[in-house]
Amino acid sequence: MKQTKEKDITAYSKEDLELTEEVLQKLLLWYQSARRDLPWRKTKDPYCIWISEIMLQQTRVEAVKEYYHRFLKVLPTVSHLAEASEETVLKLWEGLGYYSRARNLKKAAQQIISEHNGEFPRNFDAIRKLSGIGDYTAGSISSIAFDLPTPAVDGNVLRVMSRVLNDFSDITLTKTKKDMTALLSLVYPQKQCGDVTQSLMELGAMVCIPNGQPKCEECPLTDCCRAKQEGTVEQLPVKTEKAKRKTQKKTVFLLQCGEEYALRKRTEKGLLSGMWELPNCEGIFTEKQIASLFSNVLLAEKIGSYRHIFTHIEWEMECYRIIIAEKLPDYVWETEATIKEKYALPAAFRPFWEKR
Repeated sequence: MKQTKEKDITAYSKEDLELTEEVLQKLLLWYQSARRDLPWRKTKDPYCIWISEIMLQQTRVEAVKEYYHRFLKVLPTVSHLAEASEETVLKLWEGLGYYSRARNLKKAAQQIISEHNGEFPRNFDAIRKLSGIGDYTAGSISSIAFDLPTPAVDGNVLRVMSRVLNDFSDITLTKTKKDMTALLSLVYPQKQCGDVTQSLMELGAMVCIPNGQPKCEECPLTDCCRAKQEGTVEQLPVKTEKAKRKTQKKTVFLLQCGEEYALRKRTEKGLLSGMWELPNCEGIFTEKQIASLFSNVLLAEKIGSYRHIFTHIEWEMECYRIIIAEKLPDYVWETEATIKEKYALPAAFRPFWEKR
């Protein structure tokens, strides 16, 4: 593909198709010996593959392993997931963040029970209709679990292919992703489709990496990568800069009465919707202001500050331990053991909870 910084994407040429086909063949050979030993790669069960793919969104592989094993131990089948309470699912998800993923898993499991007689659908279109599943996840499940020639194009794949093709199209554009999916679809093999999909992911995660210098000396595509030949590797992929995150300041309270701690549930809309949280207020409060919020205070002390980064917003928080003589009616009060067993506390509040 010719180098261009225009928004419109030039059509892929015959040479691009031939190069892409060569790339997939090379990656398939490389993957047989270079792939990591990951638990979800030891199964063809679409349920297990689905759980892993959803967990791996926005989350590091090493962090997912423990969650994956724990989740499947408690909820080993679609039926178990569909019948589980939301609190159980969220507790199993605790710490992974982006909790809408967990809620959508349960909704999709219920769809599978009601619309597919409990059998995981076996084609891309049906999988794509499940709650919380987009083109990428539908493509990955279809190819990995059912060996269908359905590419799964995410940031890793776009980065690899942008460099291989020396393609300066903006990868944040929907059109770029659609064009790349169409290109790969034309040359995807009819066998070993799951390995091809995972080989692209693996190269992007381990060699043609997103942050820092790509490991070109380890890459099986060095002799056919156009960006390497043209000296443009570090210029690719092209991405529109994200808007700067907004910042919100909060004062958080680790509120204790006897052996019980206060929790409250967030509203059903917006950030961390429906999740349990430590009591908090907008803005950074002075000690004098804090003293006016609570009666019968036995102890009030600052225990730390923490910044939590979400996709589009940052919370800058200060936390106070407040011990009071009488429980306040606006909260749910539970012991440490009960909270640990039953309640999913978002990662934003966990650094303060751990200082209890």
